[in-house]
Amino acid sequence: MTIPFEMPDENRELSPYTGYTRAHWEAVADGLLGAAWRWASPEGAFLDLPGRPSGSGVRSDGLEGYARTFLAAGFRVAGADGKDPHGLLERYAGGLTAGTRTPGRDDAESWPLILDHHVQGQPMVESASVALGLKLTRPWLWDRLDGDVQDRAEKWLRGAINHTPAPNNWYLFPFMVASFLEEVGRGDAATTRAMDRALELMETWYRGDGWYADGDGRAFDHYNGWALHLYPMLHAHLSGDTALSARFGPRLREHLEGFSLLFGGDGAPVHFGRSLSYRFAASAAVGVGAVTGHTPLSPGASRRLISGNLRYFLERGAITGDGLLSLGWHGPHEATLQNYSGPASPYWASKGFVALLAPEGDPLWTAPEEPAPSEGPDRVLALPAPGLLVQSTRADGIVRLHNHGSDHVRPHEGEFAAQDDAHYGRQAYSTHTGPTALTNVSDNHLSVEVGGAGSVRRRIHPLGAGHGDGWGWAASWHRPVFTSGPPMVPGLRVESVTVARGARELRVHRVVGAPHGARVSLTGWATEALSSELVGLHGWAERDEVRAPQGTAYEAWVRVPRLSADVEGTAVFVALASLGATEPEVPLVDAVTEVVATEGELKVTWADGFESVVVFGEPLRVQCG
Repeated sequence: MTIPFEMPDENRELSPYTGYTRAHWEAVADGLLGAAWRWASPEGAFLDLPGRPSGSGVRSDGLEGYARTFLAAGFRVAGADGKDPHGLLERYAGGLTAGTRTPGRDDAESWPLILDHHVQGQPMVESASVALGLKLTRPWLWDRLDGDVQDRAEKWLRGAINHTPAPNNWYLFPFMVASFLEEVGRGDAATTRAMDRALELMETWYRGDGWYADGDGRAFDHYNGWALHLYPMLHAHLSGDTALSARFGPRLREHLEGFSLLFGGDGAPVHFGRSLSYRFAASAAVGVGAVTGHTPLSPGASRRLISGNLRYFLERGAITGDGLLSLGWHGPHEATLQNYSGPASPYWASKGFVALLAPEGDPLWTAPEEPAPSEGPDRVLALPAPGLLVQSTRADGIVRLHNHGSDHVRPHEGEFAAQDDAHYGRQAYSTHTGPTALTNVSDNHLSVEVGGAGSVRRRIHPLGAGHGDGWGWAASWHRPVFTSGPPMVPGLRVESVTVARGARELRVHRVVGAPHGARVSLTGWATEALSSELVGLHGWAERDEVRAPQGTAYEAWVRVPRLSADVEGTAVFVALASLGATEPEVPLVDAVTEVVATEGELKVTWADGFESVVVFGEPLRVQCG
């Protein structure tokens, strides 16, 4: 794909994997900002980018355009120690002046008010970007504003402190507003409360292994990197808060131990969770780690990850011919979006530019690139706290994420099939495939069918995870929720275990309490371009392939392998799956020599003599060797 603005020449000596240097990052920031500002309102308070509006409406979307691009401008100018060759800050100062003049008024420039999240909450999200942009550029923007403009800006920003956020990462938005106000001498008891409240909640959301839940439930996704780690660490770094850095920095380091493996050899992040149109914001945690020093990665490996991630999207149509980030993944893709996605939403990708806070002479930019973790030996890594199992193979650069712990169901919510979320409910995700759309057959899914109605997986209950030398496992259980008729069947549950070795995935499912006449089906990876294999080893009776004509974020049209069988009472089903650039050298059907299922235990013997034993019960146990 052609990038619609000028880029520097590649430097393959310094960056043998991507060719990108710091100058490339600056060029992309400049190009995106220049294109976006062509859609500004007369005084610059709104950037009304073309496209379908979000659920919050066009005025909120215009503010989003201003705020999210301001974040990119803030990183760009602060990283250059105030150099602003394109006069960006003058434009943002003008927009701030106009937007806060009469907030809430329905005119060409007035920003919408910040209210409670369930009333008019989206401006609260954008207030954090405005505050962080002002914090980054304070000497060159805020300090030069007239006092009355500063007063108006403070009054508007305080809407974030005085109203109720959504019960998740949103609490970090008033946190960032308070951080800025305290820095410029406008703090008070309210700003202190806002910061303390956010930090208190962060402690309750921290689950270990460097992972936070996004709220009180079990949503573990890219919000860890581009929100839950980013905001506290940036506050600590920019404010010189060494105590907070010492508290949150080790968590970021531990997070990156596992998260850095979630980028494929081509730079793609795992396609998992919501808000994926933010694209290269996925590398923000890597950048924050490099900037603050709280990272297990070498500077060369860090740059390999962030530049690989940036280049991946630039080369696959993420930027339109007009120089704008589109709503989607590679290019536009409706199934990737949420109701809150608007034309400027993708500009949360600006968080990827946090790496520019490392100055030109920093090792992040001067050290030669080194291989990404997924370009090393094949790995299987269990992350017990979020209930995830990561599986990478060097030969094809594919990273697979087996999900046994992350869902999108809040603690107070019931489980309904109508709220099925393809970006959380599937059993596995990868850097090279996306989930099929809800209107097509579900990929990587175990469905129990009762009375002709299939089931979805909503609330996920982790049962454990672990790994050894070249292998790993993760397990969970769920109650099938049905798409029509009664939402649940009494006593029905599914226990699922994944054992990963190399490129192979042993998928074990124990169905408990299935009524007479029920059926069960299991699908594999959705792709047409890659090799997707699914072989039944025990319990499965039939195999076919299903077409998904709506495709995925990666391919316009895909096939999905499927196994099926009748089921009643308690039964164990065992399959072997694989995803690769080419067909396996050893056919999957020959990779396992024996499967023995007895009451409460399953023993699988692999062709090389390796054994995997699953013992069902409380607790569920998996032994391999």
